[in-house]
Amino acid sequence: MCALNVLIIGGSGFVGSAVANRLAAAGCALRIPTRRAARMGHLKVLPRAEVIDADVHDPATLAGLMAGQDAVVNLVGVLHSPPGSPYGPAFARAHVELPRKIVAACLDAGVGRLVHISALGADPAGPSEYQRSKAAGEAMVRGADPALAWTILRPSVIFGRQDHFLNLFAGLLRTFPVLPLAGASTRFQPVWVEDVAEVVALALLKGKGVGGTFELAGPTVHTLGQLVHFVGDVIGCRRLIMPLPEFAALLQARMMELAPNPLMSRDNVRSMRVDNVASGVPLPFGLVPHALQAVAPGYLGEASMRGGYGRFRTAARRR
Repeated sequence: MCALNVLIIGGSGFVGSAVANRLAAAGCALRIPTRRAARMGHLKVLPRAEVIDADVHDPATLAGLMAGQDAVVNLVGVLHSPPGSPYGPAFARAHVELPRKIVAACLDAGVGRLVHISALGADPAGPSEYQRSKAAGEAMVRGADPALAWTILRPSVIFGRQDHFLNLFAGLLRTFPVLPLAGASTRFQPVWVEDVAEVVALALLKGKGVGGTFELAGPTVHTLGQLVHFVGDVIGCRRLIMPLPEFAALLQARMMELAPNPLMSRDNVRSMRVDNVASGVPLPFGLVPHALQAVAPGYLGEASMRGGYGRFRTAARRR
């Protein structure tokens, strides 16, 4: 039985839920703040899990959440922000100011362990505001007092059953006969969400990686165009992919930014000026990553089968 009390900030999301499940399975006592606790039934059923309505950006609230905790995992991240220099306000709030508050709250409360989830490609001189803000957040963690033992993890794009990556392309392929694709030649090294959760668990439960920054990636590098073709093959819906030059991708993204929840932004396009691949071993601590080809068909294929079943029912005039 794990004796750790762990505060998971950003624990209600796709990656956070996987981390919470992995730590709960190890017997950790979890505290998971969220702004929508009533909708977090999948977390409330975890043993020794406390799901709390809370605004983690409020310093007083954050201080209260830290009470009695042994470790903190920070998974908060956003993909879009109004523009700014060197990064926009939403990026500043989530990626820079919040890590600064978390570090300060850990030190004030005597919490000695922090695992901070950043992103592969974080770079103070990166082409996108997202990358620059992620690097600034890392600097906040590295600058902490030595009393705080920290580990920084830099995952590539993360895939899994509830992902917003492969599932997004599956939906687009089912909808459009031709898919204009920004960054089609950009290379990615997708990592399975369960591999990410395992690294977090080893960092906390085995004390691995203190003071280190580690890249998290899968075993294989793919271009974005190859990944979209793969999804099309799995769901039986291969379409014509039309690679867009950057100027056209930026125009497309500018139009998408007008939507309440845009699928793409100009900053996302700028991020794809650099490949999103690991510089060394794909996973730390001797772990062997799972291949996307071995995992993704299991859930993409299920979604395709469910969709087909629905069409059969409609054709048969059933509801």
